Amino acid sequence: MRLIQFLDDSGATRVGVVDSHSLRVRTLDSVESTYALATSAIQRGRSLQAQAELQGGDARLDYARLLADGRVLAPLHHPDPAHCRVTGTGLTHLGSAAARDAMHQNLRQKAEAGALTDSMQMFQWGVEGGTPKGDAPGAQPEWFYKGDGSIVAAPGSALSSPDFALDGGEEPELVGLYLIGPDGTPHRLGFAVGNEFSDHVTERQNYLYLAHSKLRACAIGPELRTGGLPPDLRGTSRIRRGESVLWEKPFFTGEANMCHSLANLEYHHFKYAGHRRPGDVHLHFFGTATLSFADGVRAQPGDVFEIDLPELGAPLRNPLRSAESRFAIGGVHTL
Repeated sequence: MRLIQFLDDSGATRVGVVDSHSLRVRTLDSVESTYALATSAIQRGRSLQAQAELQGGDARLDYARLLADGRVLAPLHHPDPAHCRVTGTGLTHLGSAAARDAMHQNLRQKAEAGALTDSMQMFQWGVEGGTPKGDAPGAQPEWFYKGDGSIVAAPGSALSSPDFALDGGEEPELVGLYLIGPDGTPHRLGFAVGNEFSDHVTERQNYLYLAHSKLRACAIGPELRTGGLPPDLRGTSRIRRGESVLWEKPFFTGEANMCHSLANLEYHHFKYAGHRRPGDVHLHFFGTATLSFADGVRAQPGDVFEIDLPELGAPLRNPLRSAESRFAIGGVHTL
């Protein structure tokens, strides 16, 4: 099932089911958000799809018009953005280490000729132990924090790059969408396509700046796909400048193209008790191997990022804009 959140004619948030054949959206009755729908499903011991099927609703809307009018929202949010945690794991895809290694290998002081960079070493750990057999966890992935729910841009909305940023570049990724149940159990509602969006120039200066480079906006959606996924997912990432395509490249995701299993990545995220707080939402990016930055491309304000992964529905499009940070040195006051 493919779910979206959107604004109705009164500006209220609604949930709809996308018909992939007619491209019409059936509005669900008596549910104001995916969060509320998922909460009901958990309380009643049902899957998200089963709960959506029981909600009813006959109103049909044109999906393309909702997208064109900017009425489609990210497919999951928490009523309080502070209770939505946006995170990710890197070096998870076969081939993902190549661009990262090229960014860092000349900056690291090697103890001996031919020594692996930290990036290549972590990638190798994933190749060797990221898909464990049985119930034992595998190798830990790289993990990072991006922000809370306030950083998530809706499909079609601008990705804001702060004025102190040195770069703003796309990262086409698969995203897991989760709600923590009353007993602390993480529930995966489904998957969405995402643009993780990072500052690659800042990261390239020094690997220890990775944390800074990730504290940026991101976008998710438009759709939430319930259930499992095919192991081999293939899409296209592109940047449009005006009427032209500035850059375009295929990207591959899904477990067939990853050196970590999704179960292993989920374990290493949710093993921390602080990540299992009842009622919280988690949006977790699973990594990528395709970046325009690695091909020497620099996006500029006005460019539009487009991430198209057909198995997860309509493409995700977001323009880039520059924004004032509204904070300056000396901005902290002593009480």
